[in-house]
Amino acid sequence: MKNIKVIKTPKEYDAALQRVNELMEIDPQIDTALSDELEVLSILIEHYEEKHWAIDEPDPIEVIKYIMAEKNLKQKDLIPIIGSKSKVSELLNRKIGLSTAMISNLHDKLKIPLEVLFKDISKTS
Repeated sequence: MKNIKVIKTPKEYDAALQRVNELMEIDPQIDTALSDELEVLSILIEHYEEKHWAIDEPDPIEVIKYIMAEKNLKQKDLIPIIGSKSKVSELLNRKIGLSTAMISNLHDKLKIPLEVLFKDISKTS
């Protein structure tokens, strides 16, 4: 295995990507030095990317609003999902947080991923 170290610069990142491409072309057998090198480099690249180009998770309320726009839904269309006209308004205006029942309904009815919706659970009232 080559001398592998933590990726700290764009130049090191590019070199690691190039090496991963070389190793992918070789397609090493599992549990060999080359496959271990490929795995370690992949982990280091992922760590560098997360540190330098992390993408924030989407805001649950913004996702709900986006889905509403995509499906041409009005606030009144969310009443069966959220509970009442006032709750829909309060939720969309961030005066209340998502309850587990709302999360379940939004996931089931609008197919919003649970991991997006659970981001807001700490604000539940």
